[in-house]
Amino acid sequence: MQHTTSQKLLAEFVGTFALIFIGVGSIVAVGAELGGLDGGGLTTIALAHGLAIGTMVSALGHVSGAHFNPAVTISAFVTGKIDLKDGGFYILAQLAGGAAAAGVLRAAIPATLRETVNSGIPGVGENFGLSTGQAVLIEAVLTFFLVWVIFATAVDSEGAFSKIAGLAIGFTITMDIMMGGPLTGAAMNPARAFGPALVEGFWDNHWVYWVGPVAGGIVAGVLYDLVILRPREERSAVESSA
Repeated sequence: MQHTTSQKLLAEFVGTFALIFIGVGSIVAVGAELGGLDGGGLTTIALAHGLAIGTMVSALGHVSGAHFNPAVTISAFVTGKIDLKDGGFYILAQLAGGAAAAGVLRAAIPATLRETVNSGIPGVGENFGLSTGQAVLIEAVLTFFLVWVIFATAVDSEGAFSKIAGLAIGFTITMDIMMGGPLTGAAMNPARAFGPALVEGFWDNHWVYWVGPVAGGIVAGVLYDLVILRPREERSAVESSA
């Protein structure tokens, strides 16, 4: 069944809204319970993000492809999986979903609780001695894994897990946050950083969460497309013409 542009954009909005509402909400909840994030809660936060994405990918993948992330959409555009017009609309829907979720969280949760974790806005772990360049590299590598798994499970029609892509993608989000959460926030997604930053008016090092994820996503998408997808398509074309 073909879905309309409006249906696809609604799916992208809702999926991104869920990621930010549940993901950022979990950060605030853990921070409120522990009086900040120094005491732990990383597993809870990682699972909340992973479950949100896994559920929404499974629920909405058949509608829009379940990008929920400008870095994924840009990777899809670069590899010819989506055109410029639809890609642009997808990104706008994702940013709107992230901003709406952050706005609802701001309205629903007292400022005293949000302030303990800077409203869940991802930040460079300067207390670990990280530079912004190192943060970009970490975000790029984490997003590489994410987009690679998305291409392998949701884009590749021969992927062994095409019907349960949400599970693999959710697991990837979870493992990435377990490693990168304390260092960069492991956003892997410009919309994840944009929504809370816009609502709170906090833009410190915001560019990191565009440059790193977009760069890592493009490398993953192009590599998978060139090395795995295109050779198969070329072989199929040769066999068909033989």
